[in-house]
Amino acid sequence: MTARSLRIAAGFALALSAMPLRAHHAYSAVFDSSKQRDFRGTVTQTEWLNPHARFFLDVIEPSGKAARWEFELGSPNALMQHGWTRYTLKKGDSVTVTADLARDGSNFAHARVVTLAGGARVCDYDRFNDVGWSCNPK
Repeated sequence: MTARSLRIAAGFALALSAMPLRAHHAYSAVFDSSKQRDFRGTVTQTEWLNPHARFFLDVIEPSGKAARWEFELGSPNALMQHGWTRYTLKKGDSVTVTADLARDGSNFAHARVVTLAGGARVCDYDRFNDVGWSCNPK
């Protein structure tokens, strides 16, 4: 490699490193744990990616209109420690989700507990599994 091509490659690497990555956020800055809601719907998509896995659900709102909601989960590693796999939620699955709503009012929420069609419950984080948020049916 010539000195010129090394400088070009170094400049390119520097430019890429300066590009903003998808920002990780403080939970309480995005979600309001005092505003929880239960959702029932059909899984349309799952993404098993860092820093947060996520899934999308088609939900029939109380008004009767259909709406697509996005649900954030923990990291894939944290989810696997709680019994999840990348195949726990599949497109077409009917699920019920208990979630904390986004502060900005968008159709975005953090899923605390997901109840699968057969009644099995899977939780996200230990921090939510206190007496009031056990993953085991009450």
